[in-house]
Amino acid sequence: MDKYEKVKKIGEGSFGKAVLVKSKEDGHQYVIKEIGISGMSSKERQESRKEVAVLANMSHPNIVQYKESFEEGGCLYIVMDYCEGGDLFKKINSQKGVLFSEEQILDWFVQICLALKHVHDRKILHRDIKSQNIFLTKDGTVQLGDFGIARVLNSTVELARTCIGTPYYLSPEICENKPYNNKSDIWALGCVLYEMCTLKHAFEAGNMKNLVLKIIRGSYPPVSVHYSQELRSLLAQLFKRNPRERPSVSSVLDKPFLTCRIEKFLTPQVEHMMRCFSYSLNLCKPELDNAILYTQCLADPATCKASNSDLGTLFHL
Repeated sequence: MDKYEKVKKIGEGSFGKAVLVKSKEDGHQYVIKEIGISGMSSKERQESRKEVAVLANMSHPNIVQYKESFEEGGCLYIVMDYCEGGDLFKKINSQKGVLFSEEQILDWFVQICLALKHVHDRKILHRDIKSQNIFLTKDGTVQLGDFGIARVLNSTVELARTCIGTPYYLSPEICENKPYNNKSDIWALGCVLYEMCTLKHAFEAGNMKNLVLKIIRGSYPPVSVHYSQELRSLLAQLFKRNPRERPSVSSVLDKPFLTCRIEKFLTPQVEHMMRCFSYSLNLCKPELDNAILYTQCLADPATCKASNSDLGTLFHL
């Protein structure tokens, strides 16, 4: 911690503390997540280090950027970029009952989906998608955070406390003590979309028993008809009780009313990421070239020779 100067504590949860710090080296502000690991076995500590290594390689415009990690005094410290715009949960609460426009909701939602696709494409589960883990940068870009921390907490008492602390996003299969899978992330994604549309949780009850019953039944108040049929239909798909019936995040992004919004959030950085990732996927050259062509067109529309259909190629990689 010698390299950082503490500014203030900005959060405390089941994982430990979140502290805003200032780097003594570059003067930039960062957030340090402090996770107690003294009670972990040596095997669990090793797994934690592996998960942090995964987090270090998770580079995407819509994912909170990892800086470094270190262990000190029985704690694991993870240093991440600081998102000055706060989290989506606070943004929702600041509305004081005034609904967001569908335009705003879909712009945010597409960015969340792009981040989650990046994670799922690498066979990684987020495990803790919620509005408190979705952040806004100074310029309004949406960034998904804390998925690495959710993995670090796996198989520890901390993860159980996480679930108890934020039960609103639990999927029916988790309530029935079935394994977590990528479609559990999709259910939580639906919970976040519902929150953006209503400023409320989809599933609420006076006690845990009744909450679990509501979740298992998939019973939630309808979203205002102020929003489009496409949006309301998407919510119903994300909230399918059978995980197999929920769409993948790639299928969600394939929906025309979302696809048309994607290009405004893709950056030239995508080209580099796709080139790197193509090696592990063993993509054939034509597929990769088509995708690269499209991202180049997004960076410089004046020279674009690709059709809109190429976007489909991009999201089936």
